[in-house]
Amino acid sequence: MGCCGSAERPKREWKPLEDRNCTDLPWFLLFTLFLVGMCGICGFTIVTGGAARLVFGYDSYGNTCGQRNEPIEGVRLSGLDHTDRKFVFFLDPCNIDIIQRKIKSMALCVSQCPTEELATYYDLKKFAMINGSELCSYELPGHKYPSLPERFEKCPKLPVPQSKALPVFNRCTPVDISCYAKFAEAVVTFVSDNSMLNRLIAGVAASKEIIVGLCLLALVLSMILMVIIRYISAVLVWILTGLVVLGSLGGTSALWWLKTEEPNGGIKTTKDHSQGLLIYAVSATVFTGILLLLMLFMRKRVALTIALFHVAGKVFIHLPLLALQPFCTFLALSLFWVYWIMVLLFLGTSGNPEKSEETGLVEFRLRGGLQYMTWYHAVGLIWISEFILACQQMTVAGAVVTYYFTRDKNKLPVTPILSSVLRLVRYHLGTVAKGSFIITLVKIPRLILMYIHNQLKGKENACARCMLKACICCLWCLEKCLNYLNQNAYAATAINSTSFCTSARDAFMILVENALRVATINTVGDFVLFLGKILIVACTAITGVLALNYQRDYTEWVLPLIIVCLFAFLVAHCFLSIFEIVVDVLFLCFAIDTKYNNGTHGREFYMDKALMVSHR
Repeated sequence: MGCCGSAERPKREWKPLEDRNCTDLPWFLLFTLFLVGMCGICGFTIVTGGAARLVFGYDSYGNTCGQRNEPIEGVRLSGLDHTDRKFVFFLDPCNIDIIQRKIKSMALCVSQCPTEELATYYDLKKFAMINGSELCSYELPGHKYPSLPERFEKCPKLPVPQSKALPVFNRCTPVDISCYAKFAEAVVTFVSDNSMLNRLIAGVAASKEIIVGLCLLALVLSMILMVIIRYISAVLVWILTGLVVLGSLGGTSALWWLKTEEPNGGIKTTKDHSQGLLIYAVSATVFTGILLLLMLFMRKRVALTIALFHVAGKVFIHLPLLALQPFCTFLALSLFWVYWIMVLLFLGTSGNPEKSEETGLVEFRLRGGLQYMTWYHAVGLIWISEFILACQQMTVAGAVVTYYFTRDKNKLPVTPILSSVLRLVRYHLGTVAKGSFIITLVKIPRLILMYIHNQLKGKENACARCMLKACICCLWCLEKCLNYLNQNAYAATAINSTSFCTSARDAFMILVENALRVATINTVGDFVLFLGKILIVACTAITGVLALNYQRDYTEWVLPLIIVCLFAFLVAHCFLSIFEIVVDVLFLCFAIDTKYNNGTHGREFYMDKALMVSHR
């Protein structure tokens, strides 16, 4: 059966994949209740009309376009029947408030957007008479537009540009968006020459096929690298080791050479210089000696890192669906973020209608309980995003654990990834919810401090600024450490089906017992993976230069190349992060294997032959 609240063994032993228990059931129930609350917020916005106001639009008097409206107390022209007026029209669509990121113009509900430019008030009158769509405020009769004194304030700014309704959201948007270029220029403050901005945008538009092709190339290179990195990791590691040793020896030799070649003299500055060189040379010698001893002492651990990379490459050959994990995670995060943004926009239009004292128009503002809903929704963004990422880690860990602790690789499940997903859903969602909640608890204070730091920029004293940055840095470090511990806790849960706290404690003890190995793997392994990312970006960039070389003006291809390089690094990071998770899980399995098995009859190792060689 599935989750039935079974208790853990009082005296637990490592028994990989032998039995499954439901873990952290209370946290699963808590997370389920939290999700119900998130859905409740969405339902509230739909019931109260926030969703309708966002989708159908509303005018400056609080009326929703395309439907009958209830009057708002104290607001004239509210409560109108806009059944036939389905489009939102702004009297001055180019009047944009950059700070508040909104259009400051009065909005009206109209039955039709202007299909051509209207240059005079007579054109406005003609458009109203022919199409029945009045573009001035509701109290002004269309046939009197040219003669009314209020036309300068309550009619659209002339000339009225040709507009087209946005699909779904029913907003009249100017066909010629040149007025929004001013907004772009204000946002992109580093561009002082408008012609350069135009050339950059034109370069992206002209090279869109090449950009797509280069992005696909980066994707393919990342997938290939995960398989072949096991062959090049040894070369990269020993090249790195050799460069570090040669650099240290060369630097030390150079300092001693400068010391011996120094002219003798009695001047005080010369003596100070000589003493300084002596101190530097001795320090460099000590550092080089320690480094050489470390290299000698850590050579087996470096060999273990290479072996882990080799086995990780085999894992991807046996479990090719691991390469799809970044796609699945990205899709899940994208769908959730789209949902979250939509509900946030719904919330923004679900506030209480209030008449602005400055403009006399209606604005919907969040008051009382709606503000708490917004905070709840913000916490949901962090927790659920971390939950999705944790599900990826648990899925990968479960598949790798299955691979490692299956002696006969021919007897692996048909789809270890799918089996891992099913185990996650059936037994371990509570563990994932708990681990992601812990990360959320650390991330929220850090984000709050970052917000305070940005708000107080230029106002606080140097001491307060330093303390804020120190707190942010400490919380960031704590978050990274907890992320690493959580990842190993998920692997321990996948191995032995224990709760989050038990798994975290056991994984922590294993890591402490193998602290030097962990340090070596994280240092050397991270550097090799970083070189892999640089390799993918470099290959993509070189291909991009060759493909875009036909555009002689560098301003036309520099932006496409930057976009491609950023995308290549992002893709490489996503794929190699999966590779890094695989290496970390393999190491935890290896450490458990070597602790509880010794290769004798009945206690045979599970490890791959490559790991056995490094273990001897």
